[in-house]
Amino acid sequence: MNRRSARPKIVAEINITPLTDVALTLLIIFMITTPLILQSSIKVNLPEAASGRPLASTRQINITVSGDNSVYIDDKLMTRKELISKVKILHRDNPELEVLLFSDKTVRFKNIVSILDDLNEIGIKNLNIAAKVEQ
Repeated sequence: MNRRSARPKIVAEINITPLTDVALTLLIIFMITTPLILQSSIKVNLPEAASGRPLASTRQINITVSGDNSVYIDDKLMTRKELISKVKILHRDNPELEVLLFSDKTVRFKNIVSILDDLNEIGIKNLNIAAKVEQ
């Protein structure tokens, strides 16, 4: 009996099945968590509208007015003066800046109008007001 023939052959292939499983699992996790990360942590009760469309842009800032009339830019609490100066700086750097205004439906309309007036004075041309689609 020849000893050389009794040896098992060495397999020189790489099994990529576990790697594929891990990659697909990570992809699913990222697909689920990304929308949750992009949502604002400030809770506002948006008014309802019969028509509307989703809006997403890389050149946009989100201004949120909560029920207690607190003003936020991208989840950061600001005074009205800080809001105006921050938007001026962003508008100077990007003249095509888009503003998306989230407002609780309990906020007085005069407060919203004063913010819109400030944005108009700065020169913001692309302004959208967020609303829920009526069911």
